[in-house]
Amino acid sequence: MKKYEDILVEKLQLFSEKIESNGIEILLKKSPLEDRDGYLDPIEKGFIDNSWVGSMGGELPPLEIIVPIIRNAMGFPNLNLNTQEMITKYEDLNFEGNQVELWRYFKRRSDKKIRPCLIFYHGGGWIGGTPYVTENPCKLIAELADAVVFNIGYSLAPEKQFPNGFNDCFNALKHIYENADYYEIDKNKITIAGDSAGGNYTAAVALRAKDEKLPMVYQQILIYPAVTMADAMAPGYEWDESFFEIADEEVVDIKPGLNLGKPEKYGTDPMVVAYLKNPEDISNPYVSPMLAKNHSGLPKTLIAVAEFDGLRLQGEFYASQLKKAGVETKVLRYKGLTHAFLDRLGYLPQSEDLCIEIAKAISE
Repeated sequence: MKKYEDILVEKLQLFSEKIESNGIEILLKKSPLEDRDGYLDPIEKGFIDNSWVGSMGGELPPLEIIVPIIRNAMGFPNLNLNTQEMITKYEDLNFEGNQVELWRYFKRRSDKKIRPCLIFYHGGGWIGGTPYVTENPCKLIAELADAVVFNIGYSLAPEKQFPNGFNDCFNALKHIYENADYYEIDKNKITIAGDSAGGNYTAAVALRAKDEKLPMVYQQILIYPAVTMADAMAPGYEWDESFFEIADEEVVDIKPGLNLGKPEKYGTDPMVVAYLKNPEDISNPYVSPMLAKNHSGLPKTLIAVAEFDGLRLQGEFYASQLKKAGVETKVLRYKGLTHAFLDRLGYLPQSEDLCIEIAKAISE
């Protein structure tokens, strides 16, 4: 049972404000419980003290020490909000010697013979996260959109560094596309989506599909995505703490979370070091999609960001790049929230609202 009243989700669906940033229109989803600028949503505020955010700072500890600590701090015990009976299927696939988990969710009863498809890549900084964390959001989206939703368990760094996880995600898309009849999905309406590092994989997979002229992706959904790595910067992109409006009494809670998207030299962030063996890879467009030479021809895009997430500036700038390249792009900014809020489904009304927005994008 969810931990909030349905009226909060209804308010998020009904009331929003259009603002402009980087020359693009953004739909601002206001907190239904906090009207003041610069303040955390009160439910979100309750989670901050127990969360792991930001970089380690100082000298980087050995990866064998820090990676397990980071992995154990990831995720949140979210809730199942489904109201209809759902089917779960599981497959073990092997791509280029890597074992890839393929979870599949869909409603047991449907009038559709062929359903739309969503392929989801979980977050976790390329080194952690699991399909179990995103299972409940994926199941809810499957019910709301009457879609087949795939949840991909890809290879993790540092055991399998770039391009292993990226190739796993691309190969999973290719496998699903080529077996559309078996999965009873519309191969012309495949949406790919992911949160954080999964958003990075989503953007990179869409870019590769475009580069290889493979019409496999109809739509991409990027949830607080990382679209540039370390201190790799595209022309016009700026990052500064002054771009975040923070009330004085909220600085202690909010400021540490901004480190997640702060440009830092390779060797500072343990997740980047674990993921990339070669420092020069930060400039690879399949690592930093923001650095792609040409964004035209990418699929229509929905980007969702959190106001107090250091990655927000990346996501919104990437939206401006896509818009300038002629890509149909919609941006949602959730006011008063921090990184990884989708994980808190059932505890945070905005998480449910985002699932509704994703389901609408798939259905439309």
